Amino acid sequence: MSVGYRQLWAADPGGWRVAGAAWAGMVGPVDRRVGELRGAGGRLRGGWSGAAAAAADARLATLRDELTSVAPALIEVDQVLAELAGRLTVAKARLAAAVAQADAAGLMVDRAGGVHVDPTRVRPTERTGVAAARVAAALRDALDGAGAADRAAADRLDELARAAGSGWVSPPPPGRPAAGAAPTLVRAWWSALTPAQRRWLIGREPALVGRLDGVPVAARDQANRLRLGFWREELLAERRRLLARVPPEPLAAVRLHGVVGRLAGLDSLAGRLAAGGEPRAYLLGLDPAGEGRVVVALGDPDHADRVLTHVPGMTAGLDDAPGELGRAARVLDRCIELAPGERSAAVLWLDYDAPDFLAGAASAGQAQDAGPALHRFQEGLRASHEGPPARQTVLGHSYGSLVVGVAAREHGLAADALVFVGSPGVGASHAAELGVPPGAVWASSAPDDVIRAARPADELGRRALLGSAPLAAVLGWPNRTGHELWFGHDPSDPGFGGRVFASGRGGHTGYWDPGNPALDGMARVVLGR
Repeated sequence: MSVGYRQLWAADPGGWRVAGAAWAGMVGPVDRRVGELRGAGGRLRGGWSGAAAAAADARLATLRDELTSVAPALIEVDQVLAELAGRLTVAKARLAAAVAQADAAGLMVDRAGGVHVDPTRVRPTERTGVAAARVAAALRDALDGAGAADRAAADRLDELARAAGSGWVSPPPPGRPAAGAAPTLVRAWWSALTPAQRRWLIGREPALVGRLDGVPVAARDQANRLRLGFWREELLAERRRLLARVPPEPLAAVRLHGVVGRLAGLDSLAGRLAAGGEPRAYLLGLDPAGEGRVVVALGDPDHADRVLTHVPGMTAGLDDAPGELGRAARVLDRCIELAPGERSAAVLWLDYDAPDFLAGAASAGQAQDAGPALHRFQEGLRASHEGPPARQTVLGHSYGSLVVGVAAREHGLAADALVFVGSPGVGASHAAELGVPPGAVWASSAPDDVIRAARPADELGRRALLGSAPLAAVLGWPNRTGHELWFGHDPSDPGFGGRVFASGRGGHTGYWDPGNPALDGMARVVLGR
């Protein structure tokens, strides 16, 4: 249906978000009911046999399957309504901008959306006629965007309703992508499946769907949300094992501390996922093992005009993922403030083993190990995106800037811009080595960032660099110019060949502080301004 001027003014995106969160909130009760049916079946099998018992057990199994199949659909309703709310928010911002444009030109917009000259302010002229046409076009653009959002949401909800009427259970789809398949091939495979087959895979094989780059963001989010309880139970079981060891192992306390931290990080993320806040969060990957890995998007990258991928650095893990997500969120918030009429999204990409200590951070090994995964993830964002390609920006902080640089240099990144903040070097001697135009490489370094001390200026420092970071020897990075860091030429030095934006004081982690010009600089790069 078309959306009228007054309808759009009166639309409440927040109401749609709340409704979506309520649907997603039903997943918990459904899971509990599945567990109750499983327990009931076990009790029946323990004390009842014969044909009637077999029939009852089969019926309980069918009920469990039906309820299990409903859970992805509940999450999908939340996604649909959140996407509708986001698109309506953008349309309302465009509408407000058009009205402000009319007011600045001495024009009026009536209650039906008609544009007229305000005779108390200006006289009709050729110039006011041109201005009126521009305002009318901007109004139509806003209303058309709202109408398209409304139709898309209605179509998806209608499809879900039809599926609910015909039953959620379907035969398993044939074939699976080969291990390491390119995201474009994964996307082609997924597109060839029917909606019922996709839901079957999400409900029955969430571990597969949730990690496949090239599968749409919405499907990965559904699959990974279904596994949150499993991941939490893994951590709880690990904590129980550590507490049960008598006598305790020498490192048990350290390991226990790590498990507790990962549990806290997981619970915090789960709370953000369930909150239904703006923008909606999408869980694109999680692994609680080791220090923990996680990939979370704020806003749907598949439908955004601008997408930021934030790669954190040393010590990053599941325990502090909420803090890193907060940094990505602050850049996203600034993007929305600067361009409310565009759809932006931000992704925390922590799908690598970040160094825990300085000794590990002095080696490029973990950055090199992370390169293929970051390359594949960015290719996946390109493959699953709907509509015209989004502007993709990849930002690395601290050791994360080395991850981004090495991935770009050795594997290539599907990115329109690269940003490095607080960098110890990015694995390159010049911006031209990174696979994007030098003008698309940006960097910033705070005047009081401790990373500025990472310059092996003396012979001892040079030997330490070459011994602990073999990549430096390959690239030939002895400190000849005074602008070399541990992993190459300082990207915030004009001689690197990229572009530099300013940062205020704030140390190694202050780039995201309110009022720091670096925050504004990062947002403007994401927006392409």
